[in-house]
Amino acid sequence: MTRRTALAAAAELLAWWAGLVLLWLVFISTVDTLERIVGASAAAVGALLARAGRRSVIWR
Repeated sequence: MTRRTALAAAAELLAWWAGLVLLWLVFISTVDTLERIVGASAAAVGALLARAGRRSVIWR
């Protein structure tokens, strides 16, 4: 993996993560520390799965 593709992958994961965290914040009313950790972790897992799913349908 070249540096450029690694940066593109990191940017894609960050974009998915940010979108999922924002979606999570829309649905939650009060946010404490534990909920932030759980929400950020769930968004990270979701971002990995979203990237994997997107890459599985692209023919390269």
